[in-house]
Amino acid sequence: MNVLVINSGSSSLKFQLMDTAENKVSAKGICERVGVDGVFTYTGGNTQFKDKPMDIPGHEDAIKIVIATLTDAETGVIKSLDCIGAVGHRVVNGSEKHTGSALLDDKEIEYLGTITKLAPLHSPAILRGIKACKKIMPGIPQVGVFDTSFHATIPDYSYIYPLPYEIYSEKKIRRYGFHGTSHNYVTGEAAKFLGRDIKDLKIVSCHLGSGSSITAVDGGRSVDTTMGFTPLEGLMMGTRCGTIDPAIVTYLINEEGMDPKEVEDMMNKRSGLIGVSGVSNDWRDVCDAAKQGDKRAILAQKMLSTQIKKYIGAYAAVMGGINVLLFTAGMGENSYELRKLVCTGMEYLGIKIDDRKNQNFERGANLNLSAPGSAVQTLIIPTDEEYMIARETVRTIAV
Repeated sequence: MNVLVINSGSSSLKFQLMDTAENKVSAKGICERVGVDGVFTYTGGNTQFKDKPMDIPGHEDAIKIVIATLTDAETGVIKSLDCIGAVGHRVVNGSEKHTGSALLDDKEIEYLGTITKLAPLHSPAILRGIKACKKIMPGIPQVGVFDTSFHATIPDYSYIYPLPYEIYSEKKIRRYGFHGTSHNYVTGEAAKFLGRDIKDLKIVSCHLGSGSSITAVDGGRSVDTTMGFTPLEGLMMGTRCGTIDPAIVTYLINEEGMDPKEVEDMMNKRSGLIGVSGVSNDWRDVCDAAKQGDKRAILAQKMLSTQIKKYIGAYAAVMGGINVLLFTAGMGENSYELRKLVCTGMEYLGIKIDDRKNQNFERGANLNLSAPGSAVQTLIIPTDEEYMIARETVRTIAV
């Protein structure tokens, strides 16, 4: 079956057409700067182009461009819309209702519209993408694959915040967790790579990119995770502050005269790596500046790596041990500097990596970085959220 995987952002629409029978990507690309001065990047068949200027006023226009390109006689890889069996959408938050993927009928789409406040930076754009696909591809099943559903196994004592209980029971303010599609995929792949039953493994999964989260996976089940009610909690990220003293928010509002929107904007868009280093939200730029002796860049490196260490230790305690540590996503897969900073000094937990393997790794490949005699297997497992979404889409429509 051909599954079109859609990941809608506020000003972008990323897609892959996957042949699930052959387990291959037939075409992929992204519409960027939607609503501004649109550009389109595409790879499919014998065609490849990058940042092609296009008029893309909205998400519906983006979907039309994607479909036209996929079915075009010269650029396309399928003959018509009839060749698409289903569309799978990445949905950031499905609330407590969704503990698994779901068909997106009109009633379900209406419900998603009522919970956009649970992920206000992501959900409105995702909803626009879903509605656009529904309109342009009538009759083709639309499936929502929720980042939060993998974390539905987290126990209540870990997902309920220590606020008055009514804040949870009446308003559903709780830890939801995110990046679940990625954590689900890489932990399953880690078990296969090691030739072990995932039920026997205690895994700390580090999804480290522009947005980052760490999840404790015990026997294949998520039992705790760093992101919470929103994707802002947890680690410092490219532009996000992560966990801070909540009283800082009220202090900035009451004492410094900032309004709530200004504080929210600061925490989401001007903090993290860019806020501390003053250099960039890109880890590579921060590392380059640190090598030149930039003190704030060095500070940002130490802050992030120390936070990651803290969560690894905490999650080992939560699970009563750890036998697999895995790194994934942009920084986790590609930055030997970050992996070394994190793993140095972790020998007490049984984590010891081979520096040569860590530095001379093959990009895009599964790799065991562990030094001989290491009690914990430290792995690089490249994530593939699109594959997981396609697989979940096929499973959901078959039910």
